[in-house]
Amino acid sequence: MYSEDDLASAIEAGVISAETAAAFRAHAAQRNVEAAADDEQFRLVTGFNDIFVVIACVLLLASVKWITATIGMPALGGLAMSVLAWLLAEFFVRKRHMALPAIVLLLAFVFGIFIAVPAVLGQNNMSFGVASAVTAVATLLHWWRFQVPITVAAGTAAVATGMVVALMLTVPGAERLLPLLLFVAGIAVFALAMRWDAADTRRLTRRSDVAFWLHLLAAPLLVHPVFTALGVASGHTQLVQAVAVVALYVFIALVSLAIDRRALMVSALAYVLYTFSALLKEYGVVSLGFAVTALAIGSALLLLSAFWHRSRAFVLRRLPLGMQARLPVSRPTGRG
Repeated sequence: MYSEDDLASAIEAGVISAETAAAFRAHAAQRNVEAAADDEQFRLVTGFNDIFVVIACVLLLASVKWITATIGMPALGGLAMSVLAWLLAEFFVRKRHMALPAIVLLLAFVFGIFIAVPAVLGQNNMSFGVASAVTAVATLLHWWRFQVPITVAAGTAAVATGMVVALMLTVPGAERLLPLLLFVAGIAVFALAMRWDAADTRRLTRRSDVAFWLHLLAAPLLVHPVFTALGVASGHTQLVQAVAVVALYVFIALVSLAIDRRALMVSALAYVLYTFSALLKEYGVVSLGFAVTALAIGSALLLLSAFWHRSRAFVLRRLPLGMQARLPVSRPTGRG
């Protein structure tokens, strides 16, 4: 790695000219833009100190929750954990800008709020609905203060949970429609994620990180109900089901290529592995069913990863120009 000081020193020593240094900076900046736009990058760990701080925070937060629960104050335990997580975030997030502790402290804050409300109101569906609403408001306040990208996904999950619980409480027999409700929630979260993505098609700002976590939330909400409707987990896999699963996974792969997000493919992967392992068992391949399936799918995914940029460019060229303008830019395929 070369720093700006190294370049300045090289110019002073006459090793390179100022014009060459400027051209190098422009070239490096363009490469960074292309990589950021088409490699789904997000910052998680900046050093081992992030892991060290996370371990210390988890020990401290868990001990506070444990001690308060032991002395018979579970509601206070959740509230104390949330307050402590907020105070720790004031230093490690606002001042130190540590990514992994920011995620862990946000999750601890949200979890503490969510468990505190039912501890006060009692363990019932109504209290969980109220807890979801209170958690959504709390995550909004946390977002205003700390701007941690995962906060939007956490708040969206709280809102979705609250709405599903409210429907199940007010509509008789709504529990039978739970897969459909989850799928509708997944569509809404996916649309929200795409809105954040469209606001930063070059993936240079925090908006892209927010979209990443929203896609990670939307993926299981979308995938699970669809594969459940196909009867994947029924225990008896037929060839028709396997063909449907393959067709669905190809469609998911095309969508993932278009939006340049891998979360949908990862969420659906377990269902594909299970389906084909079960199908091979039906045909007598018991001991190696999962291994053969994993070998085939793993090889296909590695091949797709190696040619991701070329495959994505191929898919984007077949989309309307208006849609292309709202999707992340594609890296030139000349470099493979």
